[in-house]
Amino acid sequence: MAAVVQPDGSITSRVHSRIGLLGNPSDGFQGACLSLSLANYWAEVKLTPSPTLRFLPNPDCDPLEFANLQALASHVKASGYYGGLRLLQAMCKCFFEHCVQCGISLAPQSSPAFTLSYATTIPRQCGLSGSSAIVCATLNCLLCHYGVEAAVPHIVRPALVLSAEQDLGITAGLQDRVVQVHGGLVAMDFSQAGQERYQSLDSSLLPALHLIHRPAAPSGKDSGSVHSDVKRRWLEGDASVRQLMQQLAALVPAGVRALQQQDTQQLANLMQQNFILRRQIYGDAVVGAANLGMVEAAAAVGAAAKLTGSGGAVVALCADGEQQAVQLRAECQQRGLACEDVVVGPVLHWIGQDGPETR
Repeated sequence: MAAVVQPDGSITSRVHSRIGLLGNPSDGFQGACLSLSLANYWAEVKLTPSPTLRFLPNPDCDPLEFANLQALASHVKASGYYGGLRLLQAMCKCFFEHCVQCGISLAPQSSPAFTLSYATTIPRQCGLSGSSAIVCATLNCLLCHYGVEAAVPHIVRPALVLSAEQDLGITAGLQDRVVQVHGGLVAMDFSQAGQERYQSLDSSLLPALHLIHRPAAPSGKDSGSVHSDVKRRWLEGDASVRQLMQQLAALVPAGVRALQQQDTQQLANLMQQNFILRRQIYGDAVVGAANLGMVEAAAAVGAAAKLTGSGGAVVALCADGEQQAVQLRAECQQRGLACEDVVVGPVLHWIGQDGPETR
């Protein structure tokens, strides 16, 4: 269920993080992606009926009180100036505008106003789609509160979530929002703007995957800022960027075939190629030493690895089996890296070749 009504009348929605397995970041450049819902981490939004519309800050992400100036400076250095409240507010605003534009009546089933709060376990700056998880969970709560789930079908929700993030100046594509709305494992084709094609795949086809990240996420910019210069070059028709993005997109159908044929080694090769292409597009300075180090940790034991998103975490595949996975965990531990088994989130809305259906 996307949202759950609690006995006290409040509504909660939990949305998982995600891993870009192949194709990213071409989703923002009319490419393709193969992505999965990552149940290891999640964001949760709670909507409680109240007399007025209120937004409650998260004590960890939106602290308003500090022990001293040093504590404030440390928090800002690690997490930046922006917490999650702006995400809640942007989704509320874009949801309202969408409903007005589409003639959807917003007559709440209970209180006319509400209080929104949120919590998240998704590590910041790890490329695991923490921001869009919060936005998506907010949308789920709003849909349930106003009883308009049918009027805003799930096939259009990713674009609505994206519009809220774009309203905040975040540069992003549809990939994260598609998999967070639909769950499970999803192949996406963005080659035709406005006519995107999605297909759910059986996640049991996936081999064992491993998530590698640093226990303490590094400070950095919003993920959208990573793509800004490349986006400009792509829009200007830079031949090199466009060709490399097309090569990234071509990895997705090849990856789907590898899964269907249970060719784990081929999937590993494609993941490795994905990282090589990304490195060519952005360069080592943007990819960053920390991300290169995590990929090198996997390579040290012969495993394939690529970034899960914009940076901060990688997904690794040990094509040689469990013994190689044991070696990977040991290598990560030696380097001070966290390594955990990937747990795929459940399917929320299945999309078949003949179109969407709800499960």
